[in-house]
Amino acid sequence: MSGGGAPSLDVAGEGLTVEIVASQWHTPVMDGLVAGAIRAADAAGAQYRVTRVPGAFELTVAAEQLARGGAQAIAAVGVVIRGGTPHFEYVCDAVTRGLTDVARTHAVPVGFGVLTCDDEPQALARAGLPDSQEDKGAEAVEAALATAQVLRALR
Repeated sequence: MSGGGAPSLDVAGEGLTVEIVASQWHTPVMDGLVAGAIRAADAAGAQYRVTRVPGAFELTVAAEQLARGGAQAIAAVGVVIRGGTPHFEYVCDAVTRGLTDVARTHAVPVGFGVLTCDDEPQALARAGLPDSQEDKGAEAVEAALATAQVLRALR
């Protein structure tokens, strides 16, 4: 599990809104990721809005529109599960590059909560469900809000 060594973030989100953009494929995993993202926003005292898109590939264009609209922080959550074709590599690469481009182009923090897993059990282990070992939806929101705090301090 990749959670070893994760920082303990002190996230204060008062006065911030985090845009949670979420894909729809793999419903049980996505339900967990979105619920975790919302829990983290609430725990930080941040406002939030959830926007759903069809799949992970579409996360980038929605994040781009949110950034252009003045988003303070974005958390992108989705899941891509390896299949028997190279499609997995293309989608994972495009989503990673696209979300990175949004963050860099607009200087808006984008929390990366896109699971790229070999199989469904790996995704479920990271989905923030009661039996999960990790909560990547919550981590994406925490990262976006913590980075928004850093950017505020730099301005």
